[in-house]
Order: sequence, then structure tokens, then C-alpha cells
Amino acid sequence: MLQMVSGTREQLRGGMEVSLAQYRHRVFIRELGWPLQTEEGLERDSFDRADTLYVVAHDDQGRVCGCGRLLPTSGPYLLGEVFPGLMGDIPLPRSAQIWELSRFAISTPEGMRLTGEQAWRNTCALMADIVRVASEQGAERLIAFSAVGNERLLRRMGVNVHRVSAPQLIDGKPVLAFWIEIDEQTLSALGITTARQVDAGRGLIT
Repeated sequence: MLQMVSGTREQLRGGMEVSLAQYRHRVFIRELGWPLQTEEGLERDSFDRADTLYVVAHDDQGRVCGCGRLLPTSGPYLLGEVFPGLMGDIPLPRSAQIWELSRFAISTPEGMRLTGEQAWRNTCALMADIVRVASEQGAERLIAFSAVGNERLLRRMGVNVHRVSAPQLIDGKPVLAFWIEIDEQTLSALGITTARQVDAGRGLIT
């Protein structure tokens, strides 16, 4: 069973941040072939800052097998700085209530064989923790961009996801930006109960 940890790079203890950078190199550079500049087998960029939040999935031996990166759009973020054209005619979000999700990946833990159902549960568990962490930071929606297939994956989960604009070709592949609403539909689909929901149930929010 996967375990989840989250925090800034300083909060990811026991060498977890280095393991995360190595995992990202393996997935995004070696397996997916992204044309990113890296050094010494570590994948990091200018958006891996001291205040960047990470959600990391790892196995019982502490080996990283999934990740997601979260940044508030009130500051510099990947979509806004590098791929603003994916927004089409829609203005770039600049809000503490809208966070960017990037570097999302999930893999089979090393040395394990998973059924399709087990792999799907792991993917949903990672996405649920990402949404939970973002919500705890005050996020009301996420902005992300990826290959078209990830949009279908989120819809299959029951997440409230919708496109910002039409897909565009990047390195010969269709890529699109999309919103992930952190609302009742998404929280229910991912089995998340937030502190705000608990307070509302107790009649503490009017």
C-alpha cells in the first residue's frame, strides 16, 4: 500500500527531496522523453522553490513512486511563465485561491506487480492527497496542463474537470490546460472530507 507525504523541500526529510528529483528524471526524461535540462540524474527547474509544495507517494521502503507539485498562481508558476498560450483567450489566473498542479506522475512500486484495479486505486489515492493538500492551503480550484489522456483519467475519477481552451501541439503532441474544481463533486468523488466540511456539519459555518 502506498504512503503519502507532503511539504516543502525542507520538510521532506530523509533524502526524500533527492529521491523525488531522481524519480522525476526517470519518469519525465528517460521514460517520457521530455526535452528538459537536467544534471546528474535529477529533474528540477526554477519552479522548485523553497515555498513549493510537493505531494509524494512512496512504498514501504521509502522509494518514490508518485508525485505532484503545487504552486499558488499568485506568484510565478510553470503555465503562466512558460506556456501561457495554452490559456487561449482566457486570462492567466493570478490568485491565492487558484493553485497550479504540475509534475503529476504515478508508477508501479519497484519489484511489485499490480492489477489494473490496484494501479487505479493508487492513482486515485495520489490525486486525492494532492487535492486535500491544496484545499488545506486555501485553494478553491487547480489549473493544470497535460496530454489529453489525463483529462479523461480525471473525468473517470468523477472529478469536476473542464478545459480552458482547445488542445495545442507541443513537441508534436496535443496538450491542453484544464481546471480542476475543488468543490463538493470533486471532494466526494475522491473521498475527501475537509475541515471546512466538518465545521459546516457542526453548524460552525454560516
